[in-house]
Amino acid sequence: MTGPGHSLADIPFLEPLSESSRAALEQRARWVRYTGNDTIIDRESESRDVFFVVEGRVRVVNFSISGREISFDEMEPGGVFGELAALDGMPRSAAVVALADTLVASISPDTFLNLLRDHPDLAIGVMQELAKIVRTSTERIMDLSTLGALNRVHSEILREARAHAEDGANTARISPIPVHADIAARVSTTRETVARVLSDLTCLTSAPTEQISGIT
Repeated sequence: MTGPGHSLADIPFLEPLSESSRAALEQRARWVRYTGNDTIIDRESESRDVFFVVEGRVRVVNFSISGREISFDEMEPGGVFGELAALDGMPRSAAVVALADTLVASISPDTFLNLLRDHPDLAIGVMQELAKIVRTSTERIMDLSTLGALNRVHSEILREARAHAEDGANTARISPIPVHADIAARVSTTRETVARVLSDLTCLTSAPTEQISGIT
């Protein structure tokens, strides 16, 4: 049930819906609050619901046999996750954990599929998001297959910079500053390697201009 302040008005995916349709969806949704580090869905679980991030922040992760965390994505308010299981009926391909106090709204797979059938714009939005996931996965597979650990960290920093850069700008400010462990989880390396790369980059940017110009 909805409660004070419970609204899906700020979910970009649902913008094609009329106000009345969105209000009806809010009534049908299940609203749950999580605290930091709580697991929202488990990998390989049989649940099929689709989730909307209303408040807070979540991370999509998997864990290797040795226990190393592999991070795929992070979502802020407006994010949507869980579509794959709703679409193909297969178990969850990854876990999702809350990074802070988080409010999510979930809808059943039947409700989600009916939305796509009734609103083609929503179906196109899902396809565009899946295309984005494929492109991102391809980039990361190429990085893992062709780059050493140090260069994978460089690539991830550039990827973050592009995401934060204003249109047409050749500079960017990454905020909040990524935690070493988070970068390591994204590029399959260690925190020590990330710390080494960032330290080297800090030394490089603080070096005199004539020294930098001599580096090849």
